[in-house]
Amino acid sequence: MALLPFAGCNVLDISPTDRFGSDIVWSTRESVDQYVIGFYAFLRESADVNTSITNYAGDLALFSDAYSDIVKSGSWDQYGHSFNRALLEVSFFTSTDAGPLACWSGDNGCYNKIRRHNEFLRDAPDHIDDFGEEFINSRMAEVRFIRAFAYYRLIRVYGGVVLRTELDGPEQNDKPRATEEESWRQVIDDLEYAAEYLPETPVQSGRLSKAAAYAMLSRVGLYYGRLNPEGWQIAIDAANECAKYSALSTGDGGYANVFADASNRENIFVINYSSGEIYHRADQYFRPSGDAAVYGATITSSFFPTSELVDSYEMADGSEFSWNVHGSDPYSWREPRFYATILYNGAEWEDREIQTYEGGTDGIIDFPHNTGAAGTTITGYYMKKWLTENNTDWITNGSTHFYIMLRYGEVLLNKAEALAQQNWAENGTEALQCLNDVRARVGLPARSAASSDEFMEFLRHERMVELAGEGFRYWDLRRWRIAEEVIQDNPAHGCWITKDEGTGELSYRQVEVDGGKQRVFLERYYAFSIPEVERSNNALLGENNTGW
Repeated sequence: MALLPFAGCNVLDISPTDRFGSDIVWSTRESVDQYVIGFYAFLRESADVNTSITNYAGDLALFSDAYSDIVKSGSWDQYGHSFNRALLEVSFFTSTDAGPLACWSGDNGCYNKIRRHNEFLRDAPDHIDDFGEEFINSRMAEVRFIRAFAYYRLIRVYGGVVLRTELDGPEQNDKPRATEEESWRQVIDDLEYAAEYLPETPVQSGRLSKAAAYAMLSRVGLYYGRLNPEGWQIAIDAANECAKYSALSTGDGGYANVFADASNRENIFVINYSSGEIYHRADQYFRPSGDAAVYGATITSSFFPTSELVDSYEMADGSEFSWNVHGSDPYSWREPRFYATILYNGAEWEDREIQTYEGGTDGIIDFPHNTGAAGTTITGYYMKKWLTENNTDWITNGSTHFYIMLRYGEVLLNKAEALAQQNWAENGTEALQCLNDVRARVGLPARSAASSDEFMEFLRHERMVELAGEGFRYWDLRRWRIAEEVIQDNPAHGCWITKDEGTGELSYRQVEVDGGKQRVFLERYYAFSIPEVERSNNALLGENNTGW
């Protein structure tokens, strides 16, 4: 398991990677490592909890689950949060670029990072005699993993992209796009190199290892498998290799412990933060609004689990939750992942009890469509993941709860999906075993499925609740090509609770939380527009994506 810390002189004292002179970079092993570690900042910037010190939205659209059906943003366009505009305005995404999902151009764009990666990869082989083949191959493997991640981000947004794997000069600016299949193949090539040459144990805390490369391969294999069936086997093989280094967190509190302890055996690659130095703002945006009075702090609660997510958590015995059956006491006897992920009315939180009923300490308000930021839940729920209970340091020094980039729970679900998609008749039993291993760790009974279609319904449900709040849902819906079905014209919902002050009795009412507007996901959103400036500067780029 690798922790990615952004604290201490080995990382925070690094100068920007594009300001190192070649003579300095290649002068000693320590200087090479310092340079390579500098590339890791891109992974931190890409974390879904990331909000940099100067940019609320971060380099990646903050908390991408808020583009999906399972999390509702309470902000219209404040703090750089454009989730509701993206979901509710058909005119939001244009042919100019991909809005907050854009990651192609600019200083913080993926291609700017890739150019720096290519520069290192060009020069590194020339120094084998200086530092040894094993040292150089290992550092090249780290950089190729990070380059693969940059392309992974690009392809998810744009489909096929321009593949630049060498340090192109100005005369090579004009270059055609590769197909999406070819683009994913490049990502796989980089990750396979990383898996071969990365060490089993990181050379330093926070560095990459073989397990991280295999875990990422298991994820990318699913994207590739949609276009080329070889992807399914790539995902399966990578998951099998990953199993040599990681395992599910089991026992009492096994699931919750994954998010409480960065060193948990399930966590394969974790990004750590440092108080007052490199931090995010999860506490400010996720904490229940009642904490503002407790701490005398500003809390702009902005991201709230929807009823679509909350009602999907099963009962502890594996039966489906139903308002008709369980409506008088909806939050008791739910499965463990519910309690590890959701703060609900009556939940124990720090030294108090959450009150999301109308007029309660943590309240509930109507969605402030086009008027501002909510600051209080609009769904009746708050997100618990990524919060550190009883931590007050966030008030002055920012949030430092670690972020999990890769964990074995995801890898098992990746393998389950790949097995089912590859050949249900031959692989169905093993696919179910992987799925049921994830369920068994939280005490849920095993599933059975008669077909791949039935299995995929279970798999999609399992990924939604297992990985909620971890930045998968929106991209999964796109990858499965069901985002239109799930998002288009389907409003999100919350639970409005009222309390009889005389009897204390609670009444629950399901409410729509999109302000009466229809959600939008058009077919063309599966591949957003290539930036206009790039189409102007690259004569061979070809036609824009369909629909733009």
